[in-house]
Amino acid sequence: MSGFTSPWWLAFIAVAVALGIAYVLVQRRRHRHVLRFTNMELLEKVAPTRPSRARHIPTVLALLGVILLAIGLAGPTADKRIPRNRATVMLVIDVSLSMKATDVKPSRIAAAQEAAKQFVDSLTPGINLGLVAFAGTASVLVSPTTNRAETKAAIDHLQLSERTATGEGIFTALQAIDTLAGVIGGAEEPPPARIVMESDGKQTVPESLDDPRGGFTAARAAKAKGVPVSTISFGTSWGTVDIPNPDGGSERVPVPVDDPSLKEIAQLSGGSFFTASSLDDLHKAYSSLQEQIGFQTVRGDASRPWVILGTLLITAAFATSLALRQRIP
Repeated sequence: MSGFTSPWWLAFIAVAVALGIAYVLVQRRRHRHVLRFTNMELLEKVAPTRPSRARHIPTVLALLGVILLAIGLAGPTADKRIPRNRATVMLVIDVSLSMKATDVKPSRIAAAQEAAKQFVDSLTPGINLGLVAFAGTASVLVSPTTNRAETKAAIDHLQLSERTATGEGIFTALQAIDTLAGVIGGAEEPPPARIVMESDGKQTVPESLDDPRGGFTAARAAKAKGVPVSTISFGTSWGTVDIPNPDGGSERVPVPVDDPSLKEIAQLSGGSFFTASSLDDLHKAYSSLQEQIGFQTVRGDASRPWVILGTLLITAAFATSLALRQRIP
């Protein structure tokens, strides 16, 4: 009953059931009256043909139509997925030197840029999207906006730098979200927000993830603000990069992905965790995030199908009645 806005209309179903029972009783009474004829030859002259069972179809259709209309009038509700229009998403991308690794073709950073731009295009238009890039420090490249072209242009011009400050990336995104909420105002609660972080390596600044500016501390701060951080661990365990040294040469350094810390950040903040070792995997991760972020589930009116079907059945009842009996029952 909790799924209806006006459940008392369901009581009208009892009226349809009562009419159905009355119809059956009337038919049986007519049958008993027929049996009173003792002269079968006279009965055949009075009623030369036995009534077809098809004569009951109009009544059945009409009663079913009344039942469906009663359900429709009771105001049934159902979950509906609708696009979000008042929400903020901060895309946080790791631009540390490890993103030069070519274990994901053509490189981690190039694949990340392509997948991120597709994610930007797939978000529903009403969402405010911002962009943060982080390496040793973090900066807001695009404040939350519905201007997708601005965000895509910034993604195309990402520049790599040394070190990885995961916590700074999250804290910077939270600050941008707070700034937008203060500008929008006019509501009891700030608009819902989500951080999507893509990273491939272990935090190096500061050393501890539980440091006041570390990734785990930032994840807890996001949880306190009600902002889930969904993380994408991008790359492979065998990735390497060539780092220049003071002698003018280069040193090959392994840069394996750090799944455990990124997974913990997602869990601490209430977000989702994804792994991607190829561009295709990255597209799938962003596609799943788009489904989570771009739409919301709300309870909405679901009476229309019931009313339409009930109306069609009652119309069919009139049509079949006229066709079978040349009169309305």
